Amino acid sequence: MQETPATLHPLIHRWLWLLCAMVLVMVLLGGATRLTGSGLSMVEWQPLHVLPPFSAADWQALFERYQQTPQFRLRNADMSVTGFEGIFWLEYIHRLWGRAMALVLAVPLALFWWRRMIPAWLVKRLLLVLLLGGLQGLVGWLMVASGLRDQPEVSAYRLALHLGLALTLYGLLLWTSLTCQRGHSAPPPSRSLPLWVLLCTLAMVVLTMLAGAFVAGLDAGLVYNTFPLMGEAILPVDWYSVQPWWRNLFENASAVQFNHRLLAISTVLLCLGLWLYARLTGRYRSYGMSLSVLAVFAGGQAGLGIATLLLVVPVPLAVAHQAGAFLVFSAVVWVLARGRT
Repeated sequence: MQETPATLHPLIHRWLWLLCAMVLVMVLLGGATRLTGSGLSMVEWQPLHVLPPFSAADWQALFERYQQTPQFRLRNADMSVTGFEGIFWLEYIHRLWGRAMALVLAVPLALFWWRRMIPAWLVKRLLLVLLLGGLQGLVGWLMVASGLRDQPEVSAYRLALHLGLALTLYGLLLWTSLTCQRGHSAPPPSRSLPLWVLLCTLAMVVLTMLAGAFVAGLDAGLVYNTFPLMGEAILPVDWYSVQPWWRNLFENASAVQFNHRLLAISTVLLCLGLWLYARLTGRYRSYGMSLSVLAVFAGGQAGLGIATLLLVVPVPLAVAHQAGAFLVFSAVVWVLARGRT
């Protein structure tokens, strides 16, 4: 007889939620390293290396490698070894956290499988997560490597791919955690929202987040720090300044910021409209708090985004904005899980 979510051991449920939390922390650490310029402090990948430098000679050797990078030459030429240590530790913790995640996933998975506590479908799904995690590490290094060449800026395309993989990992783990939990809670809603509506909402959230990755990669949050206008107009005058035209969508900072604004406003209105429609019709009460949480998170995220822009991207607010995006994404996945049949 095939095992169902209801037969899973409670320890496995807690383990799945722990993995979700670890991915979320990893994303926030990654955002902080990018915003502080720490991500380019480690110029080698070394995926199996976990020990930090211990001696002054170790620090000096790492610093000399960093001195050969464009970030040092063009931005931090006056940096000392002590200053280098300050940016090194955040990236080191970021990478060490990724290795810890791999262990927290692989070791219990092997133990649960050996003790026959975990069904085959979940083993396959978590092996996919492990594979995607390894790919994420490789893409992360390729992203960093793009900023070690001529300019101290990582590729916005690789940054968006890095975020997209993180979303895939987190979404897969969160969906698994929520749908497994369903076996211990109430049955699915008797009247579900149309699947296409929920998928459109999810797609809008993901597109907005990926557009945000391009904003981050191009430092587009540092231009047009006004809202709702960009300069003296809704559409910036230099929206169409790069040829061919399609490159404006990904490589023109003004256009990228405008597109992110447009997607974000549309997404917030969609989430609020979904909540309002459910409230007015009274047909979808079985979704519980999930639609209300989605509306609150979406509205709060909009406020964070505007504040981050107006204050010219302070690091704490920018990290909070990234966290808010994942909370909105989590709420959409929760709504989808509530409505599954």
